[in-house]
Amino acid sequence: MTIDTPRYDRRAASQVLAGLAQPGLFTAPLSPPALPRRIEFTCAALSAEPGSHLTYSQRLYLERFMRPCRADQVTSASHRIAWTDSDGIPNTGHFRADGLGPLVPIATREAVLALWHAIDANPTFFERVSALRPSDHAALLGTTTDHDPLDIVRVGIESAGRVLTQHALLASQTPYHDATEFAKGIQDSGLFAAVATRWFWELQASTYRRGMIPVTLVAQPNGAVRYSAETVATLRAMKDATIADAHTVMRRATTVEGLSIPDALAKYHDDLDLISRQYALLPTGTRPACLAAMPHQMNGEHYSILPTVVDRFVATFLEITERCEIVEVSADLYGADADRAVTVEDQVFSVPDMTCQHCVRTIGGVLASMDIRVIDIDLTTKRVIAEFRSPRNRARAFEAIRDGGYNPVAAQPETPARQVAAEPSETAV
Repeated sequence: MTIDTPRYDRRAASQVLAGLAQPGLFTAPLSPPALPRRIEFTCAALSAEPGSHLTYSQRLYLERFMRPCRADQVTSASHRIAWTDSDGIPNTGHFRADGLGPLVPIATREAVLALWHAIDANPTFFERVSALRPSDHAALLGTTTDHDPLDIVRVGIESAGRVLTQHALLASQTPYHDATEFAKGIQDSGLFAAVATRWFWELQASTYRRGMIPVTLVAQPNGAVRYSAETVATLRAMKDATIADAHTVMRRATTVEGLSIPDALAKYHDDLDLISRQYALLPTGTRPACLAAMPHQMNGEHYSILPTVVDRFVATFLEITERCEIVEVSADLYGADADRAVTVEDQVFSVPDMTCQHCVRTIGGVLASMDIRVIDIDLTTKRVIAEFRSPRNRARAFEAIRDGGYNPVAAQPETPARQVAAEPSETAV
């Protein structure tokens, strides 16, 4: 396949994706897992720092990457859960004890998997991908973090799930009494679109992973909820600061150091990942728009991908919540074995919230900084193989990875290794 020179063009990339999705992104019948089914999970309370409602990882991320947001503007989860989904992949999630409990993150994951499988079963989608022109691929290659159209669509679906689960931490601020009411209320209130237009993707993914949300909801007389005026202002300020940081990095690289844009992106890849690589290329004075939320004129009507994904995601979530049984089990069943002597098996561990190539680079970088040789990091199974020198060395590495916002767990030999598509990047759209 021939690909033209990559070019940064958000509208062109959005147009390509819209053409792949409309009409009939979900033409194949949805096949949620055979429910009702029993899903077992473990649960642990989060440990806040003394005198604070935030954990160490939450506070660190707030101070480094969320200015000018204040700690009192952030709501934290009270508990973290871990479970294995219907595709046999380990997961972690968060909830608040005064909210909707662990059902929302677990059912959300199952809804995401159902939509992923529906895309995989849609031959028309892949026919359209095969028919893309070199210029179409060039727009995706130069604009998106994940360049494969299937990965980009998958991350959009997963991002919708993150919106629902993360906002469930604020359920006590809403008039909704259960997961079904909440999902419908969030959809009708337009909060999926609010995240797509007001947040930036690194903020959503990183705060989601840490079990925190910098939002206050205000109930409306008509039963909807909205962001408070302070929330809207703070989200905009954080986004503006992120764009400014990205432009500063690129300006220093291209003017002071005299690097070309490709060389600058290569040299400062890790810096720009944290503050959004895509914003580094955004023209000065331009407000970024989510690719999935951009409207296009197609087949004589206005179309954007976001409503299509949100409508189908919420409908699938509602079906799953009505038929899903979740049961808490003892964490001891999963065998915390960090204190045993290091064996060959102990070199393998899982990072359930590793969801993209940025995650892979971050985790690999943490291990490399501790002189721990990484043998393999597999996004499909969320498994990592690394050469730890001792149990203490592994325990210290786990703590360093947790400080980065991830939750490593010891290998679970009884967990079946299922073949599923690798999860795409959290910043693809």
